[in-house]
Amino acid sequence: MGKTLFDKIWEKHVVKEPGAGLSVLYIDRHFIHEVTSPQAFAGLKKRGLRVFRPEQTIATADHNVPTLNQHLPIREELSRRQVETLIQNCADHGITLYGLGHPYQGIVHVIGPELGITQPGMTIVCGDSHTSTHGAFGCIAFGIGTSEVEMVLATQCLLQAKPKQMRITVDGRLKKGVVSKDAVLYILSKISASGATGYAIEYAGSAIRSMSMEARMTICNMSIEMGARCGLIAPDETTFSYLKNRQFAPKGSDWERAVNYWKTLYTDSDAIFDKEYFFDAEEIEPMITYGTNPGMGIPVTGAIPAQETLPENERKALAKALAYMGLKEGEKLKGKKIDYVFIGSCTNSRLEDLRMVAQLVKGKKKAPHVEVWVVPGSKQVEAQARAEGIDKIFEEAGFQLRQPGCSACLGMNEDKIPAGKYCVSTSNRNFEGRQGAGARTILASPLTAAAAAITGEITDVREWLND
Repeated sequence: MGKTLFDKIWEKHVVKEPGAGLSVLYIDRHFIHEVTSPQAFAGLKKRGLRVFRPEQTIATADHNVPTLNQHLPIREELSRRQVETLIQNCADHGITLYGLGHPYQGIVHVIGPELGITQPGMTIVCGDSHTSTHGAFGCIAFGIGTSEVEMVLATQCLLQAKPKQMRITVDGRLKKGVVSKDAVLYILSKISASGATGYAIEYAGSAIRSMSMEARMTICNMSIEMGARCGLIAPDETTFSYLKNRQFAPKGSDWERAVNYWKTLYTDSDAIFDKEYFFDAEEIEPMITYGTNPGMGIPVTGAIPAQETLPENERKALAKALAYMGLKEGEKLKGKKIDYVFIGSCTNSRLEDLRMVAQLVKGKKKAPHVEVWVVPGSKQVEAQARAEGIDKIFEEAGFQLRQPGCSACLGMNEDKIPAGKYCVSTSNRNFEGRQGAGARTILASPLTAAAAAITGEITDVREWLND
């Protein structure tokens, strides 16, 4: 029987199998940030241990950092303490830190790929659920808990049970105005926010192959929103072109050897998955969410489902979600007034996302009642956006280009959406209070978010693209 891409990477990294279905897995890259690492370092200190292989750990500050006047000391006490603790821990253990003020600082899942640290065939972990982003390069990449962060720091290994495997195939061409964020929200709406629980997902099909690396990262990023352990896409020429000449990518003869190996990373034609889904790209429309989990999605022209159309075990959750969101069954969201637009997060804060938004809003103005925050995913993205004049386009449109960080993706820093306000967001989660206590989040693509910013209401971006 043939092997899947996941099988090939997993088997290459198994150190030993102690039994009970568990494997000791070697970890190639370990990313850390200020939120989930302090307790892990405290655990090492308590046990009198050092970081085993500090050169394979990379740190950045992203979750708690301000995105205006970004410098130390940070105003919020908890955020300041966490960032200062990260600085001290990295200094004590000889770990590379891209902290505030460093030209490589940014969201952990943005800087890994753009610096060429993330490479095909690797095992990658971070104390952050959206580590699945790195799977776009043909990696096994997944989030871990704080005790596991400590385990990797101490041993460069992790005890894991091998997950089941799922393949999601999307064939055909995405229509005008439909981008990768719409595709993954569509998949979520079909299989639900728990539909891939316990699985590693491989994404395949002509629609996936035609996507840029930035778009593939968006797809893999939201694997975790389906309950999956990770998501990955086989590397190809698009992957190799993206990585070539990146800061930490292999160079010279090492590059040739690396690419020769990376070309072996694909699923064999006779490999068998535990579960498969097939979708037609032509059926995907611009998507938005209406509820409090990312699986509660509809086409922008669609209506919120009625309880009687859902399985009985989902009806109570729908009622609760709609009560929180201030919405009703059967209601159409197109034309609904909104208050905030957030363009950013590890899902959609890359240069391609900012270029996409700038192209749509150039020469236009935001609606007077809407506040718009555009938060680049890294200092490199910010610098390039300014070099291309994207900052000027945003300034003229009334959009605020801020500094890199997780920002309003989560209510863990100064960028919070006020209670009761509607925010069209390019982030990955719309849980109750995710963007701030009482905030109402509507997930969408950068294009849909940009259109909402201009009109002040939920808009079908295709109407603008046909002008």
